[in-house]
Amino acid sequence: MGIKRRHWASAAAPLALALLAATGCASTPGARAEPTAAPTTSGALSTSVARVCGKPAAGPTKAPADAVPVDPAEVGDLAAKTKSNPPNTTFWLRPGTHRLDPDRYAQVIPKDGDRYLGAPGAVLDGREKNQYAFGGTARDVTIRYLTVQGFVAPQNEGVVNHDSADGWVIEHATIQDNSGAGLMAGAHQRVRASCLRDNGQYGMNAYTTGGRVSDLVVEGNEIVGNNTGDWERRRPGCGCTGGVKFWAVNGADVRGNWVHDNRGTGLWADTNNNDFRIENNVIEANDGAALIYETSYNAVIRNNTIRRNNWVEGRKAADRGDNFPFATLYLSESGGEPRIRARTDKIEIYRNVLEDNWSGITLWENADRFCNSPANTSSGDCTLLVRDPRRCAEPAIASAPLYADCRWKTQRVDIHDNRFVLDKSVVTCTAKCDRMAVLANYGTYPDWSPYKGDRVAEAITGKQHNRWHDNVYLGPWTFVAHDPSQVLDSGQWRGTPYRQDAGSTLDPQAGG
Repeated sequence: MGIKRRHWASAAAPLALALLAATGCASTPGARAEPTAAPTTSGALSTSVARVCGKPAAGPTKAPADAVPVDPAEVGDLAAKTKSNPPNTTFWLRPGTHRLDPDRYAQVIPKDGDRYLGAPGAVLDGREKNQYAFGGTARDVTIRYLTVQGFVAPQNEGVVNHDSADGWVIEHATIQDNSGAGLMAGAHQRVRASCLRDNGQYGMNAYTTGGRVSDLVVEGNEIVGNNTGDWERRRPGCGCTGGVKFWAVNGADVRGNWVHDNRGTGLWADTNNNDFRIENNVIEANDGAALIYETSYNAVIRNNTIRRNNWVEGRKAADRGDNFPFATLYLSESGGEPRIRARTDKIEIYRNVLEDNWSGITLWENADRFCNSPANTSSGDCTLLVRDPRRCAEPAIASAPLYADCRWKTQRVDIHDNRFVLDKSVVTCTAKCDRMAVLANYGTYPDWSPYKGDRVAEAITGKQHNRWHDNVYLGPWTFVAHDPSQVLDSGQWRGTPYRQDAGSTLDPQAGG
């Protein structure tokens, strides 16, 4: 794992729940990100976002019938009682701090159908000694009303559901102050109304070895302050940070979450994800992009409020003279593909409000990144249309169908009925924070590549059905098309040959 975020200059250069009812540009490791008031979604949306961390729901004060009580005064009691009881047992953790045996691999190994309920004040603490809290391959495990903290999982590994078992439900939980990821994800997992806070790498790492995660729901959570380990500084270009990372997830609903003040990207779907619905979230004040959708397929992104993101990473790129349009909503080699089964056959981005972010939406393709290319940093993965990267080789790659199928393509992206607001005095910028873009680099590598020159730039700009229309722009927006050198005003953007934003309105003075 660990996918680099590409940019143009590089050779390698991505249940309906009842929700509980400060924005800075930088996160501080170990600090609690607690705005004074929970925000609400903008525009036509009126739902309060999930302020879960400040007001956690309380668990049962008494042990439910037939539940096994767990004593915090007895070290290792939770793991021992789990081992000695049959599947489908309910465990009630009494108030207090529960500890595992001091061995780093003393994690709880549930059985199928086990349920763990925390009483008010119940905490499972790894004391910086244990690597994992809950592991194993048991299915349909439930964890509710429990705080899990102080575990030291290694990079790219997780504390809760360490082995990405299927069917887990995590509700009304607080998973905080752990190394690695707070939790992993398996198929049919539900993560609801939980606080994923101040974990060292990710709040959640949706990844499983040797397969794909399917039917994932992430709903009504507060995801805040993650990547306290500042992994991009420790391992530059690792692409291994953020609030939530999704890898090869087939079918996900990400809705009603408050994703804020994470160091790095808020939500990042990376490598062969498909069929996402990302809706009714508030995504704000993340150091990097609000959302990256990279080398992935078929998504609906709607009704989100996205504000004050990318101030740190966008400004850093501008200060070093990088002309790439680093954006708040970044689609990298991702698009709609009718041949891959999903609830949509395109990427549709609509009815979102983007306010005072560092730039807007960038659609990007790296011409040198395709299956079997040395410039493909996706750990040897190939597209979902060609499972074996070795097929993507000369001379066959230069002809149909491999010429099209060996590369992830940013295509069939429909961006409409959004509201884009920019006040440069709020963002405190003078340039490079005001861009919408659709572009690619000039293909050069490797020698046998059939995508050299501006073929990919021509395709993404004019031939792959990428379209902006019927949007509202408030503020001094500019536009980039084809390659980073083509910076356009709204008239050029709407005119030949680009013909974008039909039916849209632009008021350069209204944003501030």
